[in-house]
Amino acid sequence: MARPQREVPPALEGNDFVITAAGTLVWGVALIIVLALWHHIPPGSHWWIWTCAAGFGMGLFALAYVPHLKRSRARAAARRAANASGRNTDGEER
Repeated sequence: MARPQREVPPALEGNDFVITAAGTLVWGVALIIVLALWHHIPPGSHWWIWTCAAGFGMGLFALAYVPHLKRSRARAAARRAANASGRNTDGEER
């Protein structure tokens, strides 16, 4: 006997700034720890320093880029909605 299928719940929205800031903070703390333990790291494992630095740098870039991306997606969604309703982007009838 087939089970009744449940409706798929809507996707959860996260706060992109908080998520990005938390990730950047974690990479920054990891970088500080690795730099503090510089002399205890074997010479073949110094790549960890660059890994943490790259993660921190990409996090800083993401903090600047994510708001731009969200604005761009909102504008694109508004254009699609306007095109679907038969109006141009200024709200005038075509």
